Order: sequence, then structure tokens, then C-alpha cells
Amino acid sequence: MPKFFIKTYGCQMNERDSEQVAHSLVKRGYERAASETDADVVLLNTCSVRDMADQKALGKMGMLGRMAKDRPHMVFGFLGCLAQARGGSLLEHLPHVDLVVGTQKFHRVADYVEDLLAKKRDRRMDDPRLSIVDVDEEAGSQETIREQELAAKQATAFVSIMQGCNMHCTFCIVPQTRGSERSRSIAEIVREVQELVGHGVKEVTLLGQIVNLYGRHEFAKRDGKTPFVQLLEAVHEIEGLHRLRFTSPHPIGFRDDLIDAFARLPKIAEHVHLPLQSGSNKILKAMHRAYTAERYVDLVRRLQTARNGMAITTDIIVGFPGETDGDYAQTRDLVEEIQFDNAFVFRYSPRRDTPAATMPEQVDERVKEERNHDLLEIVNESARRAHEQCIGQQLQILCEGPSKTNPARLMGRTRTNKIVVFEGGNDLAGEIVDVRIKQSNGFSLYGKPIAQT
Repeated sequence: MPKFFIKTYGCQMNERDSEQVAHSLVKRGYERAASETDADVVLLNTCSVRDMADQKALGKMGMLGRMAKDRPHMVFGFLGCLAQARGGSLLEHLPHVDLVVGTQKFHRVADYVEDLLAKKRDRRMDDPRLSIVDVDEEAGSQETIREQELAAKQATAFVSIMQGCNMHCTFCIVPQTRGSERSRSIAEIVREVQELVGHGVKEVTLLGQIVNLYGRHEFAKRDGKTPFVQLLEAVHEIEGLHRLRFTSPHPIGFRDDLIDAFARLPKIAEHVHLPLQSGSNKILKAMHRAYTAERYVDLVRRLQTARNGMAITTDIIVGFPGETDGDYAQTRDLVEEIQFDNAFVFRYSPRRDTPAATMPEQVDERVKEERNHDLLEIVNESARRAHEQCIGQQLQILCEGPSKTNPARLMGRTRTNKIVVFEGGNDLAGEIVDVRIKQSNGFSLYGKPIAQT
């Protein structure tokens, strides 16, 4: 049977979409390839959040063109956000591309791949019009992302609960590439999690573009609880599930019932990834973020009160149009005040057809770089302190298997989502292990299982 290789760019939602495509191909008898050189089908699942992600995917596909000349039987395809945004125009400069599939059609990929391989075998691909481009919307597409291929002793899994976004932040292209909000039913999500737990998964992460706004258009509040909290409660009840996470939320989606859920539902992990984007109210308003810096800080404090030991991580954009030295200083001060456990800091990247791309007072790239470097130093220092506070503690680690950097050791995560590397046998993969933390290098923790201390 043919072999396939999928390279994924971007967020966890993209990773989950790639898993869905891989599962559908494996069910039809296709085999995974270790690299594109061993594959008959090469698919790039793309991201368009930043220009760099676009350029990486386009550059990679460009290099694959040399392979296409020597191996005309191969199928090359773009999936995901870049495919959705650019559609058939991708074929103009990359003529070896056979397939372009948008964000609502991942469940169609296996059919399209089989069709294209058949055409290649029959040598009917000389006509570029036989290439397949499908970026149309499809009603109910949110319900199609429900199956995935699990590895042996897989401890964690992502579960997509919704598609799309209605927030229209001025810097973001996602509403154009992912469409409007559509949510799966609670029953379907619970069924998927039950199946995952039945195969040994102990931790699930619920995924959505604005995950804590789940179901707000489809489902009603009950007993004062939003649909998202209703979902958390339903998943929390699943026997055999040990940890529950969700990403990425929006600050405006943290109502009282969600904050209370952290106090009531112990399976929810003590970690919230809470995008800040800016500490300047002027910039937040220009971004269309719908909260203030003061409200953000108050939310962080309420979460920390609801659950002891809460870890807060975030996303921050520097160099947004109109960001002055004073605006950046406000962001810097807020980051110093909160002391995030970690943060992703990005230089603003103009995306075409977004309001921010044509705003006046675009910030010079050199200034963006300086602010990015400065803020990363602050974030790295606060992350180092957060990790050092773990030294000497006994923590529960969900072992995910061998460490990627040192396969002779195991790696897992704390409930606060910190990476821990430790020694032990492969029988610990997929298990929860009590580990005594011995040291930190600033980005990872190192320890020994309690039985070895």
C-alpha cells in the first residue's frame, strides 16, 4: 500500500487535524512514512497566523518540487489555514501541487488522495485541471473531527470540541481561515473521551479557537452554567480520566462559573494558558480584545485564589501598530507584576486582509526585535524562578514516554504543565509517577521516581 507523510505547522488544533487525516488514511491501509523521501503522499498541514509560518510551508513545498520531477507518481498537497486562505492560487507558482484542502474538509482528504493516486497510475495528471482544490464551507464539519490514531501507551490526547472564531481580533486571520464558531455536542465529545480513556489515555486537552466560548450559540445555560462548564462537568465524570486541560481560552470567556469549576473539579489541571497580547489598554482596544489590563490582572488573581499552585502562561505580541515606548513599558510592567510561568512572545506580523495590516504607525522591525528580546529576558527569568520553586518537591508526573532529546530517559509533565525528565523503565510510559525534583535548567525539570530516591 502507498505510504504517506504529514508535516504539521502551527497550533495544537493543526496537530489534531493531522491526526484525523492520518487516521483516515491508516484505516484504508496506507502506511506512515518516516520522512517525505519514503512517501508516496506528502501533505503539509499549514498555519497562517504569522507570515513566517506561511513562508516555511511555501518554502518546504518549493523544495519538494525537485522530488516531484523524479517521482511523478507522488501526490503533494496543502491542507489547513494556508490552503483555505489562498486556495487554487497555490497551484500557480507550485505546479507540482495536486491537492489543496481547506479547514472544513479534512475528512475528505483520504478520498481525494485515493482519487489522485488513481489518476497518477493511469497517467491522467498531465492536465493541471485534474488537481483537486476544495476550500468550500461545509455544514456540520465540526462533528467530523472525532477519530485519531493512538500510539501504544499513549498517555495524552487532544479532543477538538469546536471550530471557528467570531472574535475578529484586528491582527488575526483565523476567522477567515477557520470560519465562524461551530460546536460539537456534549454527548459526542464525551463519547470520544470515553473511547480514548478506554485505550489508556489518562489526560485529554479540549481544543477550540476560543475554547471557553464553546456552545454559546448552540446550547443554553443550565443552572447558571455556561455550555463550556457543562461540558467540563460531563468530561470530569468519566471514570479513568485523571487530568483535564483546555486551550486556548479568551479572558472574556472566564465567567464566575468557570472560575468556580477550578475550585470544584479536581481533575482540571492547575494550569491556564491565558493570552494577554498587550498590557496597554490603548493597544488592547486597537486589537479588539474587549478587556483591559486591569481586568486581566484581576482574572489572574481570581484563578490563583480558586486553585492553589495555579500556573499561568500567556501569549504576547510586541510591535503592534501604534505601540509606543510607553505602551510597551506597560506590557513590560504587567509581565513583571504577574510573573508568568512561561510565555510565547511574538513580533507583530501583518496578515493580509486584516484591519491591523493597514493601520497607520506600523512599528519598525528593528524596534519589534528589541522589544521581543527584552521581554523574552523577563519571561525567561520568571520561568526560571517558577521551575526552581519545584526543586525538592514531590510531584505527580504523567509519563509520556522517552525524552525526545535523550531517549535513554523518560519525560512527562506536571499538573502545571512543566516538563520533567527522569530515569526509569519503559513500563512507566503512560503511567502517573511520583517524582522528586532534583534540579532545573530553566526550561525543564530533572528528578527521580520516589522509589529510586
